[in-house]
Order: sequence, then C-alpha cells, then structure tokens
Amino acid sequence: MVLFLGTKSYFYSSPVLCQSIASNSNHNHAAHSLDAVYIKRAADIADSSAGFTSPHPNFGCVIATPSGTVAGEGYLYAQGTKAAEVLAVEAAGGFSKGSTAYLNMEPGDCHGDHSAVSALVQAGIKRVVVGIRHPLQHLHGNAIRSLRGQGLQVDVVGEDLKSKIMEEARKSCLLVNAPLIHRATSRVPFSVIKYAMTLDGKIATSSGHAAWISSKESRNRVFELRGRSDAIIVGGNTVRKDNPRLTARHGGGHTPIRIVMTQTFNLPEEANLWDISDVSTIVVTQRGARRSLQKLLASKGVEVVEFDILNPREVMEYFHDRGYLSILWECGGTLAASAISSGVIHKVFAFVAPKIIGGKNAPSPVGELGMVEMSQALDLIDVCFEQVGPDMLISGFLQPVPDLVPVIPSEDETFAIDPSITPYDSKIIFFYKTWDPYGAFSNFSPHPIQMPDGSGSYVTWSSVEHYYQAHKFVGVNEPAAKDCVEKIKSAKSPEEAARMGRSMQKQRPDLVRSDWEGLKIDVMYRALKCKFSIYPHLQSMLLTTAGSVLVEASPHDLFWGGGREGEGLNYLGRLLMLIRSEFLGECPSPSESTCTAL
Repeated sequence: MVLFLGTKSYFYSSPVLCQSIASNSNHNHAAHSLDAVYIKRAADIADSSAGFTSPHPNFGCVIATPSGTVAGEGYLYAQGTKAAEVLAVEAAGGFSKGSTAYLNMEPGDCHGDHSAVSALVQAGIKRVVVGIRHPLQHLHGNAIRSLRGQGLQVDVVGEDLKSKIMEEARKSCLLVNAPLIHRATSRVPFSVIKYAMTLDGKIATSSGHAAWISSKESRNRVFELRGRSDAIIVGGNTVRKDNPRLTARHGGGHTPIRIVMTQTFNLPEEANLWDISDVSTIVVTQRGARRSLQKLLASKGVEVVEFDILNPREVMEYFHDRGYLSILWECGGTLAASAISSGVIHKVFAFVAPKIIGGKNAPSPVGELGMVEMSQALDLIDVCFEQVGPDMLISGFLQPVPDLVPVIPSEDETFAIDPSITPYDSKIIFFYKTWDPYGAFSNFSPHPIQMPDGSGSYVTWSSVEHYYQAHKFVGVNEPAAKDCVEKIKSAKSPEEAARMGRSMQKQRPDLVRSDWEGLKIDVMYRALKCKFSIYPHLQSMLLTTAGSVLVEASPHDLFWGGGREGEGLNYLGRLLMLIRSEFLGECPSPSESTCTAL
C-alpha cells in the first residue's frame, strides 16, 4: 500500500501497528490517550504544507482501524488540491470501512462539492474525531452536522472528549491553524517577530555592523520561517543599511511578499527589494512622503500604499483586508518596539548566539517600550528552547492563540431579537479566497476541466488557472515555451501554476504568444464555461446569485479583480455574470451576441 502525503510517499507492507496504550483497568483513559495521539498526528501532518501555497488552512487526516492500526493519512497540500480526507481514504483503501478518522480541524467546504464529508461517508468510516470546529463563521459546524446527519459518530475534542490529554491535543490543533484563527477572531494577521542577538542582547556592533551574528544553521531556519509566511516586513533603516533580498531560499515553500514600512520614505533609489522579477514588494508610508521617489519606485513595479497616519496596527488591518494570514517581522529595534506596543505581534523567535560584543550604543532587538519596572515586562507563553547549530532558539507567544470565534447571531436572529434592525440585503457578492462562501467561483478552485487540444482530443487540466496560465505559451514554436506548458500542466496546485506562468511571462516575454492580450479573456471564458457546465452543483450555486453583482475581490489584480476600492476592471466577475446569463437563457453564446462586450 502506498500512502501519499504531498510530495512524499510512504510504503507500508501492511497497516502500521501502533503500540497499545490500553489497559483493562482504565479503558476510558486509554481510549482518550489513543485519540489524543492520533489528533496530534493529524495536526503534525497538517503542518507539512504550511507556506507551500498561501494562504490556506492546514488540514490533516489520520484513519485508524478498530484494532489500533494506522490505515492511511493525508493532508491538504494547497488551495485547489485534494482534501486531506480524500487523500487519507485513498491511502487506506478497504481498511477505511468501520474505522475512525481523526481530523485536526472540521472540514471547510468552500467549493460546494462536500468532497471531504463525502469521502468519509462513502468509505464507510464509522467514527470521526474532530480537534477543533472550523473557526470561520459560515463554515462553523457545517461538516459536523453533515457527518452526524449521515449516521457517523462525531466526537469534538473539548466538547465530547474532555480530559487533560485531550486538551493538550486540542491545543496542537489550535497552534497549527493559529493564523486562520486569528483571522477569524481579529482584524490583524498572525504576526511573528524574529531577530538574532548576541548573548549580551545586541543585534549589531556600535558601528552598526551585523553580519553575521547567528550561525548558518540559524539562517537556514529563518529561510524556513519566511517560506511559511505570506509576507515579510522590514523598516526603512534595514533597507538602507543591509540592502536585503528577503528571499526564502533553502527554506522550501513559496516566496513571501516583501513589505517595507517607512514614515519618511527615506529609501535608496537602487535596492535589491526593488527587483520584483520573482516576488513583489510593497512600500507603506505616510501620505505625501517624497512623491518623486514614489513615482520612481512605481515605475519599477513596486507598489506604494499611503496611510494618513502610519502605525503598525493600521498597516496590519490593511493587510488583513488584503487576505494575508501570517506576517514575519524582521525589523530593527525601533519598529519592533512600535509593533509590540501596538499589540500586533503574537509570537517571538529569538536566536541567541554564544557571542559577546558589548558596546554602550550597540542596538538591541527591541527599542523603548516605556517600561520602568520589571513587573511591566512582557512574559512569553508556551516557551520552547531549541539548539540550532551553536545558537539557542527561544520561541514563545506574546499573546495566546484565541479560542474559536463565538457564535454570532444570524441576521434573521438579530431581527427577531430587535425588530428595528433590518437585515442587510447585499446586492454585491464578493469572492476571492478559499474561505469565502463563494470560493468555488475562483479560477483557483479544485475543479478539473477537460478542454479540446486542437486535434480533436480532450486534455484534462487540474484547474481553470492551470489552463489559463499554460495558454500564455501554447502554440509558440520554442522548446522553452513547450516545456513551460508541460510544467504548468503538472503543477501540484493552481497557485504554483500561477507562479510559474507569471514568472516566465516576466522573465521571458518573448515566449508569450503574440495574440495573448487580445485572447486571454476568451481563454478564461472558455475554461470557466467548461467548469460551470460539467459540475452541476457549481452551476446551481452560480444561478442562486441571479440579480446580484459578482466581484472578484482581489485588491491587487486590477484586471481580473475589483481592486481595493472598486478601481479594478473585475473581468472575472463579469465573465461569471455573462455565463450566468447564458445558463438562464438571458443571452446566447458569446459568438452570437453583444453579451461579449465586457
């Protein structure tokens, strides 16, 4: 039997027999112990894909037979790929029948196909143990109700299973999805501050020289932290002194967006961060600061965002609204102190090198916080110590991971409580991220399509985005273009397909088909039409939106999306409304009608 976990394959000659913890004298404790082991395991494997495609929740599933054997495991690799439960059932095969499935988090059906729930039901799973309910309100409890409605026994840790060891297992489930939980309970992303310092608490010498305080092993660990983050934030001083690249090399996963936070916009005209060939850079600053330099950076493709009052909380609220889940702060002491004082930092990673450099004026990792007594010191929670090469890594939380979002009354319930409150009836439906109620409308949703290849045959594409990105290069008589098409076609997730296509388009514009600009809307239309034609539940979902305006809520894609303030062209939303009209019989196909006038 082969068990597929992301990019890894584990070969079992037979199901793995786990050491029994049970004893006849304490059966309940033993059962809880076994449940705790498997819930923790589900959380561990859920973490395997963190950062590979961001942002998406981390889902893991472990299937164990009644005799105490692991029959299969799986985790969600990325948005747009198979659900963890589907992978685990496929790995377990016939051993699924009568077994127990352990999930670190309740499945979240964002695509209207209920694939996770269906996989467990159809495989004959008898019992499901859920670590935590889904933190997002429109998904909270839905899958649990569906599973129970299908006759499965569902036990939720902390509700149906209560003990000290189960609480520890539940905690591991909270931690693995801490960024998503923060999104559900606050208006700021989950933020981690990282720094390297000497044994005497210095991050540089008195002259400002800082390379290298920590070891190579610690620096590689930082690359891993970057690869798990949506964005990295530095201050203007770091750009001026260090000229960093802020890549995630050696760390695997994706390359995070680079963010520079500067009040005065006192930045160099030339810097490594202004090279956006591989990853974007955003500069956030005070409104009106150095307009000429703003225009210069904008001409290089660097995005500049102005704030009336620049402070870490407003910046984090802004990036929360842009859909970011996790931010890594790699800033100097002044900005670090400001971020901590603003209450936006949740976790600390401090690399302590066994070195002493002294210096009365040598900078420390955190600037002035205004504390005058030791009793005011901020204590870390859940502190961990780990040796990394010659250095010591100390990590812990400045703020506890919040518990799940409380149940908020629906609009109808609110109206029943207070009839003077009229339920808000929106005429605009926004969709963008995987967690949106209409996430299935995204071209990144996990719905394969079959499209003609020009020779009368049909080719299967993993998603609309795979098809769209590959067709930038289809028909170009160059080996590199043909190779790019094949690589995009085999990309493991829509996000990876998008990165490949966008990167090649920037690096080798000569490989992009000459008619692409005039053709790309039609390419997207054909792929979307195919998707909503072959999946009845998606078509039904689309038709339920009749009368509403559909807006792809990407804040930075001003062609396919609606932009931050409605300044985008929203071509994806327009195409969906066109397809909706065609299904409703309101207009004929694009080749026969002026409905093509988008």
